[in-house]
This record gives sequence, structure tokens and C-alpha cells, in this order.
Amino acid sequence: MQLPPSQLKPVLYALVLGFGSAMAALAIGFPAPFLTGPALVVSLAGVVGVPLFMPNFLRNGVFVVIGMTMGAGVTPETVATAAKWPLSILMLFAGLIVIMIVSARFLRTMFGYDKYTALLSATPGHLSYVLSLSTETKADIPVLSIVQTMRVLTLTLAVPFIVALVYPDLEPRFALEGESITLSGLIIVSSVALCVGLILMKLKMPAALLMGGLIVSAFFHVTEILPGTIPSWLTSPAFILMGILIGTRFNGATWSLLRGALTASLVVTGVALIVSGASALIVGMFIDVPPAHLLIAFAPGGLETMAAMGIMLDANPAFIAAHHVLRIMFLTAIIPIALRFIRD
Repeated sequence: MQLPPSQLKPVLYALVLGFGSAMAALAIGFPAPFLTGPALVVSLAGVVGVPLFMPNFLRNGVFVVIGMTMGAGVTPETVATAAKWPLSILMLFAGLIVIMIVSARFLRTMFGYDKYTALLSATPGHLSYVLSLSTETKADIPVLSIVQTMRVLTLTLAVPFIVALVYPDLEPRFALEGESITLSGLIIVSSVALCVGLILMKLKMPAALLMGGLIVSAFFHVTEILPGTIPSWLTSPAFILMGILIGTRFNGATWSLLRGALTASLVVTGVALIVSGASALIVGMFIDVPPAHLLIAFAPGGLETMAAMGIMLDANPAFIAAHHVLRIMFLTAIIPIALRFIRD
């Protein structure tokens, strides 16, 4: 856990910029300020050359805390609504296919991307998996990395503003309502959650640490063995660190690379937002879930980011988690098939 001296300043810069921008975003009324403020400011700092770094132990801790916070919101009532989800899941899968086809076509015709770079850049999520597959193709890895990272950043910034426009009176939450879990209970839940998350990592589970936190926290909460919400003194810093983590992905990016990928990224993100928004509206006509929650469930941003956003906007945690985990699993299955198809 000890950092080498060369990383101390980059970590300090990231934390000061992140926490300072979070407080500023809160003061001026940004939607989801603890996410959007750090994500925006830290991203800009990385682009202009400020050295930034997020240690693995902080990143992993953030994922566990966000998962536990989601799990504390899972109740028998939320799980009972699962019978209404099949239509929503099918529409999610259909929307993902449309996003990939349309975005890849735009990238090839408008920007001249080769077929591999276009397909992988158009994939709505699962960045680490996409990058691992890109090494086995002739895809332009730096370009698709920037396009995908800018997609996550853009969605992180855009979705809260869209929700705020639709629901101007909606106040962001930094923790779930209700009595907080005891300190001893928090230590037990977090320890078990970390262990389960590490096991899921060994099993190659997407977002393993977040899912470990969610599963363990939901179990203790539903069974009332260790009830209580995760306190805001832990969740608020986790949201800020999540925003910082998004921003540090731009560390070392050059202006020339960004200029080349910016327009392409905006096109891909625009297609994703339009298709996801349309899918959410259609599903909302058939199931009793608030449109804002549907938009967060369908928005193809990072799982951890969308999970944190769902908590802040008081969305059904089981509903959000199910959609984003299944999105990643669906992409895991379909991307190799798509790559094989375009090779032929």
C-alpha cells in the first residue's frame, strides 16, 4: 500500500484537484457534483500536463464502497419488481446492437477508421475487455482508447444534466436514507465484501469488487443480519474518488490525439445517448420505473460510474446493477462474434 516517492505528488495533485472541484461543483449547483466536478477538472488537468495518479488501493476501495452502498438499497420490494425486467433487458440488448452498428458505420464513413478500430471504438462499454481484444487485431489502440475514455467522461457529465433538465427539483443524494450501519457492522460487511470481490476477480467477473460489495451488502441488508445504510462520510469521498479516477484516464494524452478523437467520440456518444434514451422511453411505456432510473440503467457508461450516479439520483439499485452487469456480459459474448464476422 506504500507509494513510491515518484507517485506521491501525482496522487496529491489528483486528490486536491478532485476534492476541491467537488466542493466547487456542489457550491454552484452542478448535477451529481461529486462525480461531475472531479471528472471534468481532473480530465482537463491531465490534458494540460499535470501529473496525476490514482493508487490501486484507493480505486479498489471506491468500487467496494459503491457496491456496498448499492447493496444497502436492495430490499425485498425492489427485488420483487424483477418480474417486470425481461422486456427491459431485451430492449437493452437490442439497443446495444443498434449502437454498435450505427456508430461503427459513422466511424468508417465519416472518419475513415478501419473496420476493427471502428467496431471496437463503437462498443458501448467494457473498456478493459475491448482493449485486450484490440491487441489481437490491427485496431489503432491509442485512438480507440481515447474515444472510449471520452465516451465515459461525456456520459458522466451528460446524464446528470439530462436528468436535471427533466427533473429540475431532484436533489442528488450522497448516501441512502435511513439509520447508518454500526461501525462494527461496517467493518464486517466491508471485509466480507472485499473477500468476495477478490474471489469474483479470480473468476473473471466484470466489475468484481463492486459486485462483491453489492452482493454481500444486499445479503446482510435483506436478511437484516447487519442492517443499516452506508454512512455519507464514506460514500461522499467514494463518489469524489470515482470522479477523479475517470479524470486520470486522460493523464498524458496529447492535444493532437485528442483533437483527432474528439469529434469521433462525440458522434459515438451522441448515437449511444439517442438510442439509449429512445429505448428507455419505449420500456417506460410498459413497466412502472421512473424515466430517470431507466436512463441511468440504459446509459452505456462505466458500470461503477453509472452505479454511483444511480445512488446519487435515488434509483433502484437492483434494477441499475442488473442492467449494467448484463450489458457487460452481453458485450463479452457478442464482440468476439462481431470481430469474427468482419474478418470474413
